[in-house]
Amino acid sequence: MASSSMLLSFLTFSLLLGLFNSSQLEIQELSWLDDNNDEEINMVQSRHDSLRKCDFVSGKWVYDQTYPLYDASTCPYLSSKVTCQKNGRPDSDYEKWRWKPHGCNIPRFDALEFLGKMRRKRIMLVGDSIMRNQWESLVCLVESVVPTDRKTVTYAGPTMAFHALDFETSIEFCWAPLLVELKKGLGNKRTLHLDLIEENAKYWRAADVLVFDSAHWWTHSDKWTSWDLLMDGNHVARNMNRMVAYQRGLRTWAKWVDLNLDPRQSRVIFRTMSPRHNRDNGWKCYKQREPLGYASHPHVPEEVMVLKGVIKRMRFPVYLEDITGMSALRRDGHPSVYFAQSGGSDHGSADCSHWCLPGVPDIWNEMLNAML
Repeated sequence: MASSSMLLSFLTFSLLLGLFNSSQLEIQELSWLDDNNDEEINMVQSRHDSLRKCDFVSGKWVYDQTYPLYDASTCPYLSSKVTCQKNGRPDSDYEKWRWKPHGCNIPRFDALEFLGKMRRKRIMLVGDSIMRNQWESLVCLVESVVPTDRKTVTYAGPTMAFHALDFETSIEFCWAPLLVELKKGLGNKRTLHLDLIEENAKYWRAADVLVFDSAHWWTHSDKWTSWDLLMDGNHVARNMNRMVAYQRGLRTWAKWVDLNLDPRQSRVIFRTMSPRHNRDNGWKCYKQREPLGYASHPHVPEEVMVLKGVIKRMRFPVYLEDITGMSALRRDGHPSVYFAQSGGSDHGSADCSHWCLPGVPDIWNEMLNAML
C-alpha cells in the first residue's frame, strides 16, 4: 500500500488534501494513482448504419481465442495493480472474452484507425481510479503502433496524458472522482460543494472528446464516507440521502457542460458505473474463472437511473456508454488477491472493484471507439 507521502508527491492539487487518512477504501483507491514513479512508465457518428441501430447493452460474452488485443508484458503504461498475470494469477481465460451484442458486432479495435480519428485531438477520461483503469487500457490498445521515440507520457496536476506525437493526439486522464469540488472547509472538515465544479472543470474545457464517470465515491458506506460536510449554496448539511447528493452533483456537472461546451466542437460521453463484486466480505470474485451466462435477477443500480434522468434533461447531446449490465456478468475479471506482486498471498483482502488488464475495460474501449 502506497504511503500518504508517496501519494502526495503525485497529487499535489488541493482537491485531495485531507482525503488520504479518511479510510482504507479511499487509500486503496488512491494508491492506484501512485504508479507514475515506476521506471516502466517513465520510459460523432457511428461509422455504419448497422452500428447506429445496434443495441450494445443487450448481448452475451463469447470466448474468442484472438483476444487479448495487446500483451501486458510489452505495454509499459500499466500500473502494477492491474497486471494480474505478473502478480501471480494462475489463469488467463479472463483475457479472452469479448462482448457480442444481439444482432450486431462491436468492431474490433484498430489502433491506427482510432489514432486517425483522433488526429490533432485530445480525448480525456475524467473520473475515479476505475476510469484510470480504462485509460490504461486505451493507452495499451494504441501504444504498440507508435514508435518508441514518438510517444511520451506527461503529468500536470490531477492529469496524465499519453501523447502520440506524429498524430498530435493525446489520450488523457483527469482525477475527479466526484466531479464537483471537495475541499477543506469549516473546522478543517472535508466539505463537498455540490454546486461548485470549476476548479476541476478547468482541466476539461479544451478537450475534443470527454468521457466521464462518477459513482463509487458517492456510495461509500457511512463508515468510509468521502466527506464530512456537504454544502449547496449557503446550506450546510452533515447528512443527506446519497442519491439526492449524487443527483445535485450531477446537475452541477450537467449545467457546466450545457453552458461551456459546443456540440459542434466537443463530444461528451458518460460511462455508467462499473459494478463491484465484493459481497461476502470482499471475496465474491475470488477464484472466479468465467463470466456468468446471464443475470438471474437483472438490476439497474439507482445510480444509473439518476444519471439517465439528469442526462435526459440536458440541452447538450451527451451519449451514454452503458457498461453496467455487461460488466456485472464478469466477476471473473477482477484482480481479486492478485493486485500485488505477492503471488496472491496478500492475506485477508481482495480487490473486486478494479479490473485486470488485458480484460473487461478493453471491451469498454471497443464500445467507446464504435460510439465515436
